[in-house]
Amino acid sequence: MSEPEMNKEQRISAFATLGSAMRDAASGTSGISSSRFINLIDTLEGSNPWFTPENVRKAVGAIGDKLTYDNLSEWLKRYPEIPDHMIASTVGVVMAGNIPLVGFHDMLCVLITGNRLNAKLSSKDDLLIRAVTEVLTEAEPALGSCISLTDGTLSGFDAVIATGSDNTSRYFEYYFRDYPSIIRRTRNSVAVLDGTENDEELRVLGEDVFAYFGLGCRSISKLYIPERYDINRLTSCWQTWEKLRKHHKYAVNYDHNKALMIVNRQHFTDTGYLLLRQESSLTPPMAVLNFEYYPSSKRLKSELETAENLIQCVTGHGSTPLGKAQQPELWDYADAVDTILFLLKKIPRGEHILKNIKLHRLKQ
Repeated sequence: MSEPEMNKEQRISAFATLGSAMRDAASGTSGISSSRFINLIDTLEGSNPWFTPENVRKAVGAIGDKLTYDNLSEWLKRYPEIPDHMIASTVGVVMAGNIPLVGFHDMLCVLITGNRLNAKLSSKDDLLIRAVTEVLTEAEPALGSCISLTDGTLSGFDAVIATGSDNTSRYFEYYFRDYPSIIRRTRNSVAVLDGTENDEELRVLGEDVFAYFGLGCRSISKLYIPERYDINRLTSCWQTWEKLRKHHKYAVNYDHNKALMIVNRQHFTDTGYLLLRQESSLTPPMAVLNFEYYPSSKRLKSELETAENLIQCVTGHGSTPLGKAQQPELWDYADAVDTILFLLKKIPRGEHILKNIKLHRLKQ
């Protein structure tokens, strides 16, 4: 395969054009490119009940807001070693499909660095990724030779990025054992409240908890709250989310988990659309939110550090702002593994499973 005639500026411009189309689609502004996304916003729920118009619009808009020319340029300034033209590698990307466009950031990282993308799409989220590809290749035709999408088995790749559950990650580790790889596992996100939050902060925390039905790795699955905190203050700020009871599949999960907790004689608070329980686990089932009281900030800090490899995002004062968990910046990498550095081969070959690569450069 011949190398595409593209420089870094052209790649940035292509993704900025994509961002404009996605912002237009999220706002309902019809255009040649945005219409692809508008049509999918309105129709995807028919094939995937979790991809409601509200959630698809939210995902398209959140990504579009980040894909501006200035934002993309600022991000890539952190990597002066990215050349205008480079000897491209083919990177296999196994995409998840739990929320709309969850695999997009890996796609962006591969292409923006001048590499070729060979993506295995999830059947739950193939149409949005194909729409992204169409808009990108219209904006920059040279990208057409850099993108290969498949529903089958990946082949012909030099490195791999694979996202899945804890179970599938073991398969990925074995199957891709001879390649440089990033293997992502199940992670959850938490919110830390200190008791000084105002009602607006608690209201937008609801977005972190309920958006995408809590299916994303950045969805808040557990709250850490001070001792003697009034949990009813939270529920009074979340009443707008009663609408979730109207979603059949969510309601089935709510009813099922409520019945199990009653049978098991578990104590819980029932809001009519959410079950809150005092529980140490980071992974509650759908329609259940765990919480835990913490006696001191020092002890909580130690606990969070111990669970670092299980947590995707921490929100609260001094961390990611409440309400922003589902809106990561371009440089907020999944599992705290710098995908760009991996693609630039800054990670030694042979370290196939990347576990604890921190973003020291980005925090400087």
